[in-house]
Amino acid sequence: MSRHPEVKWAEREDKVFLTVMLPDAKNPKVNLEPNGDFTFSATAGPENHPYELKLNLHDAVNVEESKINIGVRNIFCVLEKDEKKWWKKLLRGDEKTPHYVKVDWDKWVDEDDDPATGPADFDMGGMDFSKFGDMGMGGMGMGGMDMGGMGDGLGDEDSDDEGQEITMPEKDDNKTEGVEAKLAEKESSEGKTDSK
Repeated sequence: MSRHPEVKWAEREDKVFLTVMLPDAKNPKVNLEPNGDFTFSATAGPENHPYELKLNLHDAVNVEESKINIGVRNIFCVLEKDEKKWWKKLLRGDEKTPHYVKVDWDKWVDEDDDPATGPADFDMGGMDFSKFGDMGMGGMGMGGMDMGGMGDGLGDEDSDDEGQEITMPEKDDNKTEGVEAKLAEKESSEGKTDSK
């Protein structure tokens, strides 16, 4: 029996971001059809558990312009919408969204947010995306990834406590000595000795 990986999603007027959260995925296979059918399969874990996923996206997508990046911890997809319009939900039909599909709040932008002031164009971290359409079979495949730029710029974030003086609370020797004296007194009254 196969399992379902966690999927995070967010959208813009012209694209949908899908992140399949599956660390150390082996033999990942991803397919995207123009009608919005998205399928994923891989194995992961020490016992090579099979993982499968099929999502019927709300509307049609442009397979040729969509992109994928296969990383060590996840598979990140930028799916270009066929029509530039906001979707009312990720999946078509009236079914409830599966529990393993969640909103990616790090990438989320509301429809009424101004793209000039919001995070509409967030940093992709130097990821090298392969186009889905270049992989053959009408969908997308897994070849030609250059992971050399992954992780560039990590740890370069500015700290909020820069320039602030950090002080440690002063040690109150009277309180410490008082506690130690009480412990020693209790041990001697119980007939115990400290063998240091």
